[in-house]
Amino acid sequence: MVISSNFVPPSGAKSPFEFTGGKLCLDFANTVNNRTSDHAEELLTDYPSLVKWSEEAGILTPRNVDRLHLLAGEAPGHAQSALRCAIQFRDAIYSVFAAVAGRQPVPGTALAMINAVVQQASEHSRLVHSKRRFDWEWVLPDSSLDSMLWPVARSAAELLTSDDLDYVRQCAAGDCAWLFLDKTKNHRRRWCDMKTCGNRDKARRYYARKKA
Repeated sequence: MVISSNFVPPSGAKSPFEFTGGKLCLDFANTVNNRTSDHAEELLTDYPSLVKWSEEAGILTPRNVDRLHLLAGEAPGHAQSALRCAIQFRDAIYSVFAAVAGRQPVPGTALAMINAVVQQASEHSRLVHSKRRFDWEWVLPDSSLDSMLWPVARSAAELLTSDDLDYVRQCAAGDCAWLFLDKTKNHRRRWCDMKTCGNRDKARRYYARKKA
Protein backbone atom coordinates (compact mmCIF):
# COMPACT_ATOMS: atom_id res chain seq x y z
CA MET A 1 0.00 0.00 0.00
CA VAL A 2 1.33 3.44 -0.87
CA ILE A 3 -0.11 6.53 0.74
CA SER A 4 0.97 10.15 0.79
CA SER A 5 1.48 12.07 4.02
CA ASN A 6 -0.75 14.88 2.71
CA PHE A 7 -3.84 12.72 2.20
CA VAL A 8 -7.00 14.59 3.30
CA PRO A 9 -9.09 12.72 5.88
CA PRO A 10 -12.72 11.94 5.06
CA SER A 11 -15.71 13.81 6.39
CA GLY A 12 -19.00 12.28 7.43
CA ALA A 13 -20.98 11.17 10.45
CA LYS A 14 -20.10 12.06 14.03
CA SER A 15 -17.01 10.22 15.16
CA PRO A 16 -15.89 9.30 18.68
CA PHE A 17 -12.46 10.64 17.81
CA GLU A 18 -11.33 14.24 18.18
CA PHE A 19 -8.27 15.84 16.65
CA THR A 20 -7.36 18.74 18.90
CA GLY A 21 -3.77 17.80 19.70
CA GLY A 22 -2.16 19.76 16.89
CA LYS A 23 0.13 16.86 15.99
CA LEU A 24 -0.66 13.36 14.76
CA CYS A 25 1.18 11.68 17.63
CA LEU A 26 -0.68 13.73 20.24
CA ASP A 27 -4.03 12.96 18.63
CA PHE A 28 -3.15 9.27 18.82
CA ALA A 29 -2.20 9.61 22.48
CA ASN A 30 -5.60 11.19 23.08
CA THR A 31 -7.60 8.10 22.12
CA VAL A 32 -8.58 7.57 25.76
CA ASN A 33 -11.28 9.81 27.23
CA ASN A 34 -11.03 10.91 30.86
CA ARG A 35 -7.68 9.16 31.09
CA THR A 36 -6.88 10.22 34.64
CA SER A 37 -10.34 9.62 36.10
CA ASP A 38 -12.04 6.54 37.53
CA HIS A 39 -14.18 6.29 34.40
CA ALA A 40 -11.57 6.31 31.65
CA GLU A 41 -13.01 5.39 28.25
CA GLU A 42 -10.92 3.41 25.76
CA LEU A 43 -11.68 4.54 22.21
CA LEU A 44 -9.59 1.89 20.47
CA THR A 45 -11.89 -0.92 21.53
CA ASP A 46 -11.16 -3.24 18.62
CA TYR A 47 -9.11 -3.43 15.44
CA PRO A 48 -11.78 -1.75 13.25
CA SER A 49 -11.73 1.26 15.59
CA LEU A 50 -7.95 1.52 15.16
CA VAL A 51 -8.44 1.48 11.39
CA LYS A 52 -11.21 4.07 11.67
CA TRP A 53 -9.03 6.42 13.68
CA SER A 54 -6.21 5.98 11.17
CA GLU A 55 -8.50 6.83 8.27
CA GLU A 56 -9.90 9.90 10.00
CA ALA A 57 -6.38 11.02 10.90
CA GLY A 58 -5.44 10.92 7.22
CA ILE A 59 -3.04 8.00 7.49
CA LEU A 60 -5.09 5.53 5.45
CA THR A 61 -6.96 5.89 2.19
CA PRO A 62 -10.29 4.10 1.65
CA ARG A 63 -8.43 1.47 -0.37
CA ASN A 64 -6.02 0.91 2.53
CA VAL A 65 -8.97 0.58 4.88
CA ASP A 66 -10.67 -2.05 2.74
CA ARG A 67 -7.46 -4.03 2.49
CA LEU A 68 -6.83 -3.97 6.25
CA HIS A 69 -10.38 -5.04 7.03
CA LEU A 70 -9.93 -7.96 4.65
CA LEU A 71 -6.63 -8.95 6.26
CA ALA A 72 -8.10 -8.65 9.75
CA GLY A 73 -10.99 -10.89 8.76
CA GLU A 74 -8.57 -13.50 7.46
CA ALA A 75 -6.30 -13.33 10.52
CA PRO A 76 -8.28 -12.09 13.54
CA GLY A 77 -5.57 -13.19 15.95
CA HIS A 78 -2.98 -11.08 14.17
CA ALA A 79 -5.39 -8.14 14.13
CA GLN A 80 -5.86 -8.44 17.89
CA SER A 81 -2.10 -8.56 18.35
CA ALA A 82 -1.72 -5.44 16.21
CA LEU A 83 -4.31 -3.68 18.35
CA ARG A 84 -2.45 -4.58 21.54
CA CYS A 85 0.79 -3.25 20.06
CA ALA A 86 -0.96 -0.06 18.99
CA ILE A 87 -2.34 0.54 22.48
CA GLN A 88 1.05 -0.12 24.08
CA PHE A 89 2.67 2.26 21.60
CA ARG A 90 0.00 4.89 22.22
CA ASP A 91 0.51 4.67 25.97
CA ALA A 92 4.27 5.00 25.48
CA ILE A 93 3.72 8.18 23.47
CA TYR A 94 1.41 9.51 26.14
CA SER A 95 3.89 8.72 28.92
CA VAL A 96 6.75 10.49 27.18
CA PHE A 97 4.87 13.63 26.20
CA ALA A 98 3.02 13.86 29.52
CA ALA A 99 6.42 13.77 31.22
CA VAL A 100 7.66 16.49 28.89
CA ALA A 101 4.59 18.64 29.55
CA GLY A 102 4.95 18.16 33.30
CA ARG A 103 8.71 18.74 33.27
CA GLN A 104 9.20 15.25 34.70
CA PRO A 105 11.80 12.57 33.87
CA VAL A 106 10.98 10.72 30.65
CA PRO A 107 10.28 6.99 31.19
CA GLY A 108 13.08 5.05 29.52
CA THR A 109 10.94 2.03 28.61
CA ALA A 110 8.37 4.25 26.88
CA LEU A 111 11.06 6.07 24.90
CA ALA A 112 12.60 2.74 23.91
CA MET A 113 9.29 1.59 22.49
CA ILE A 114 8.93 4.78 20.46
CA ASN A 115 12.46 4.30 19.15
CA ALA A 116 11.67 0.75 18.09
CA VAL A 117 8.66 1.84 16.03
CA VAL A 118 10.56 4.83 14.61
CA GLN A 119 13.28 2.48 13.40
CA GLN A 120 10.69 0.20 11.83
CA ALA A 121 8.97 3.18 10.21
CA SER A 122 12.20 4.46 8.63
CA GLU A 123 12.29 1.38 6.42
CA HIS A 124 8.92 2.19 4.87
CA SER A 125 9.08 5.85 3.85
CA ARG A 126 10.62 7.70 0.95
CA LEU A 127 10.93 11.27 -0.29
CA VAL A 128 8.91 12.23 -3.36
CA HIS A 129 8.95 15.43 -5.41
CA SER A 130 5.78 17.05 -6.72
CA LYS A 131 4.84 20.60 -7.71
CA ARG A 132 8.13 22.16 -6.63
CA ARG A 133 8.06 20.63 -3.15
CA PHE A 134 9.14 17.48 -1.40
CA ASP A 135 7.04 15.29 0.82
CA TRP A 136 7.16 11.97 2.61
CA GLU A 137 5.38 9.04 1.05
CA TRP A 138 4.70 5.88 3.01
CA VAL A 139 5.03 2.48 1.43
CA LEU A 140 2.88 0.23 3.57
CA PRO A 141 3.11 -3.52 2.96
CA ASP A 142 -0.24 -5.06 2.15
CA SER A 143 0.38 -7.76 4.74
CA SER A 144 1.12 -5.44 7.68
CA LEU A 145 -1.74 -4.86 10.11
CA ASP A 146 0.12 -2.26 12.20
CA SER A 147 1.50 -0.08 9.41
CA MET A 148 -0.66 2.86 10.51
CA LEU A 149 1.67 3.24 13.49
CA TRP A 150 4.63 4.28 11.35
CA PRO A 151 3.45 7.79 10.44
CA VAL A 152 2.53 8.27 14.10
CA ALA A 153 6.06 7.26 15.08
CA ARG A 154 7.58 9.75 12.65
CA SER A 155 5.30 12.46 14.03
CA ALA A 156 6.47 11.67 17.56
CA ALA A 157 10.13 11.71 16.56
CA GLU A 158 9.78 15.01 14.71
CA LEU A 159 8.01 16.67 17.63
CA LEU A 160 10.50 15.35 20.18
CA THR A 161 13.37 16.85 18.19
CA SER A 162 11.74 20.19 17.35
CA ASP A 163 11.52 23.53 19.14
CA ASP A 164 7.76 22.94 19.42
CA LEU A 165 8.45 20.44 22.18
CA ASP A 166 8.52 23.35 24.65
CA TYR A 167 4.86 24.01 23.85
CA VAL A 168 3.45 20.55 24.49
CA ARG A 169 0.77 20.92 27.14
CA GLN A 170 -1.54 18.72 29.17
CA CYS A 171 -5.19 19.71 29.50
CA ALA A 172 -5.81 21.40 32.84
CA ALA A 173 -9.14 19.64 33.34
CA GLY A 174 -8.57 17.20 36.17
CA ASP A 175 -10.41 14.30 34.51
CA CYS A 176 -9.00 14.82 31.01
CA ALA A 177 -5.21 15.22 30.78
CA TRP A 178 -5.23 15.12 26.97
CA LEU A 179 -2.11 16.42 25.28
CA PHE A 180 -1.92 19.28 22.82
CA LEU A 181 0.51 21.62 21.12
CA ASP A 182 -0.03 25.17 22.34
CA LYS A 183 0.06 27.33 19.22
CA THR A 184 -1.41 30.44 20.83
CA LYS A 185 0.55 33.68 20.65
CA ASN A 186 1.21 33.90 24.40
CA HIS A 187 1.49 30.12 24.87
CA ARG A 188 -0.95 30.13 27.77
CA ARG A 189 -3.58 27.76 26.44
CA ARG A 190 -4.88 25.52 29.24
CA TRP A 191 -7.48 23.29 27.64
CA CYS A 192 -7.41 20.65 24.94
CA ASP A 193 -10.66 22.21 23.67
CA MET A 194 -12.31 25.33 25.06
CA LYS A 195 -15.71 24.11 23.85
CA THR A 196 -15.55 21.04 26.08
CA CYS A 197 -13.05 21.03 28.93
CA GLY A 198 -12.75 24.81 29.03
CA ASN A 199 -16.49 25.41 29.23
CA ARG A 200 -16.99 22.66 31.82
CA ASP A 201 -14.31 24.16 34.04
CA LYS A 202 -15.81 27.64 33.71
CA ALA A 203 -19.22 26.22 34.64
CA ARG A 204 -17.81 24.41 37.69
CA ARG A 205 -16.10 27.56 38.91
CA TYR A 206 -19.29 29.59 38.33
CA TYR A 207 -21.44 27.23 40.39
CA ALA A 208 -18.77 27.02 43.08
CA ARG A 209 -18.85 30.82 43.41
CA LYS A 210 -22.65 30.80 43.66
CA LYS A 211 -22.55 28.26 46.49
CA ALA A 212 -19.87 30.17 48.38
